[in-house]
Amino acid sequence: LENSVPGLHITQRQEELYMQHRQRGITQETAAAKTNISVRSGRRIEKDPIHHPPGRHWRTREDPLEAVWERELVALLEREPSLTGLTLLEYLQEHYPEHYDQRVLRTLQRRVKQWRALSGPDKEVMFRQQAVIGQQGFSDFTHPDDAVTLAGQAFPHLLYQFRLAYSGWRSVTIVQGGESYAALACGLQRALQQAGGSPVEHRTDSLSAARNNTQNIWTDAYRDLCDHYRMQPTRNNPGQSHENGVVECANGSLKHRLSQQFKLRGSHDFECIAAYQYWIDKTVAKLNQRVRSRFADEQAALSPLPDQPSVDYQVLSVRVTRSATIEVRRVVYSVPSRLVGERLQLRLHHDKLMLYVGQTYALTLPRVYPKPGEQRARRIDYKHVIRALASKPQAFRYSSLRDDLLPNEAYRQLWRCADQHLEKREACKWMVTVLRLAFEYDCETDLGEGLLAGALLGEFPSILAMQDRFLSHQTRETETRQPVQHSLKAYDELLWTNPRNTFEAVYS
Repeated sequence: LENSVPGLHITQRQEELYMQHRQRGITQETAAAKTNISVRSGRRIEKDPIHHPPGRHWRTREDPLEAVWERELVALLEREPSLTGLTLLEYLQEHYPEHYDQRVLRTLQRRVKQWRALSGPDKEVMFRQQAVIGQQGFSDFTHPDDAVTLAGQAFPHLLYQFRLAYSGWRSVTIVQGGESYAALACGLQRALQQAGGSPVEHRTDSLSAARNNTQNIWTDAYRDLCDHYRMQPTRNNPGQSHENGVVECANGSLKHRLSQQFKLRGSHDFECIAAYQYWIDKTVAKLNQRVRSRFADEQAALSPLPDQPSVDYQVLSVRVTRSATIEVRRVVYSVPSRLVGERLQLRLHHDKLMLYVGQTYALTLPRVYPKPGEQRARRIDYKHVIRALASKPQAFRYSSLRDDLLPNEAYRQLWRCADQHLEKREACKWMVTVLRLAFEYDCETDLGEGLLAGALLGEFPSILAMQDRFLSHQTRETETRQPVQHSLKAYDELLWTNPRNTFEAVYS
């Protein structure tokens, strides 16, 4: 029957499979056998494939939506094309509660999908861009998928990634805090130094660190940074993340690779930030090996870097309170008591604070950020104020910074024990003395742990006993150093020589 009636029972799919086999060089007999048709039908398809019917074009069962599709549902879709099949089913069940149940949902979803393809609105088209060598570099921040600890302590952070559009070469920098200008400038400059040059354009998303989105202008600091490296700042349109896709898609591959390396390493803990950054650099170097030839070509097209890096910090002016503290970005920091009353120039980096008295460097403090869900934070170092506190130990009990002055949990337990077993005044004096000894003799850990073991049993040694028990080795070292007495003959020679020679000797 199939050979006598041309094209009968030959589906469109069989036609396509037969022609695919023939295009691969398979003979007519083999292609027909693979497609389950006769050789004669195969010849007929090759001769005039377009006249064969495309398959079944009639319904095999009654249309459950025939009464409402054209009359109601199409009108709703034309008014609002984003309506889903589930929404339309709920509409039908509300207006015709006895006629439509959940079994119609799949049919309705297919019908809506078909209507959108044939009569729906035009969809957005992505126009793939051809990367120009040395033209664009992209920046973005991302949250790592894996939790990392430093010396056993949780380390919340972001990863800044810079990527060149042509070669796909990338650089990744650990960032503390949020997507600040200091973090952007630090990561970008590090990436440009590693790349050995700068592209023509630098693109970001709508970072508030780089752009004043209210006024729709670049910030002065970010524009100066781009001018310093002779780059033109650009950004993608708001809400159009695919325009920043060169680095957005690279965030996924980076986090996947880091996750795999963590599993291979067997641990998420690092000694310090530098060790963590070194490990990331090694992982990123393996990714960059894939594009080393294209990167070599692009590196030659990059603009040379200036002799000096640009500023990667914000400058603030703060005054030290009478409590020897400063407040920066909702965080209170302690500073040495000698700075009380001074106005300091502060250089705010993403990971540290550098303090200057006038133009003279004073000290550096690690930057602290409020924990998630908290509005404020503190970073208090008892070493900054312990000598002042030792002169008034009773101020310790009700100090607003009391708990922050205790350096770790061992000292906090030590204070609770002392407050329970000793008289109030004596407890304050004893605790302040312990902190003073820990500072003066640089034995914070050993002294705290050693005293806590006895304090849990109700033992609180005196100052002399603590010095004898915990600080004896420092005392012995001091006692063994005998002062050296110079010979008096040298003084005689100085006094009885020619006055002119004496003057020159003294002031030389």
